[in-house]
Amino acid sequence: MSRDDRPPARASRPPREADRTDTVSIARALSKLGICSRAEGERHVDAGRVRVNGTVVRDHSLRVVPERDVIELDGQRVAHVAHVYLMLNKPRGLVTTTDDPQGRATVYECLEGAGLPFVVPVGRLDKASEGLLLLTNDSRWSAALTDPRSHVDKTYHVQVRGPDLEGAMARVAAGVVEGATGERLDVKSIELLRTGSRSGGWFAVVLDEGKNRQLRRIFSEVGLEVQRLVRVAIGPLALGDLAKGAWRALSDVEVRSLSR
Repeated sequence: MSRDDRPPARASRPPREADRTDTVSIARALSKLGICSRAEGERHVDAGRVRVNGTVVRDHSLRVVPERDVIELDGQRVAHVAHVYLMLNKPRGLVTTTDDPQGRATVYECLEGAGLPFVVPVGRLDKASEGLLLLTNDSRWSAALTDPRSHVDKTYHVQVRGPDLEGAMARVAAGVVEGATGERLDVKSIELLRTGSRSGGWFAVVLDEGKNRQLRRIFSEVGLEVQRLVRVAIGPLALGDLAKGAWRALSDVEVRSLSR
């Protein structure tokens, strides 16, 4: 029997309690090692392209220890890829995802041809939003930044249309309760940057929590329509003059400053 004809590998026993925190699914292991997304890892497993300790696997739930088990993709052993930390000035109209079922353009179009290892976005910006987006293959760093308990400040410049900006700002600063859901939505701070020649203007808003479409929901609740939403800083890291659609690697100092 050839190696490729061997039956799929099966977990011979549940992981010991001491091992449980170290094990991940085989698809997740490929992602953690910086090879591909979890969804792509599952497709590789389905196609029989993955071996663990010499045996082809086809079970997504198979648990492995990436640092201990020998994992191969297309016959080549998978090694841990060096950590990469990037900042991207996300253009409006791109979705922040690795795989889009609707076939829409994604932020990965900005990275094409760069020869980078697989990276994932740290948090999200919705399709209509733009500005500073972090990407990395360091899952622990990413998880620490997106953990709700971290309260990392995120600063946005928001262009709105509507009347009585001063009054709306006071309502937002006090916190609003969304009528449709009853959920309280707060900002850490808000200031009026400037008013426009027409009805509307720009606010600078700081959030230290991340709820789905939070700012759009807040401004809708106070009768203002969001025209543009640009994230200009995450913690001490500012977007600066990075061109739209461009990216750059973070310095070691920047990575450490976000880690703190």
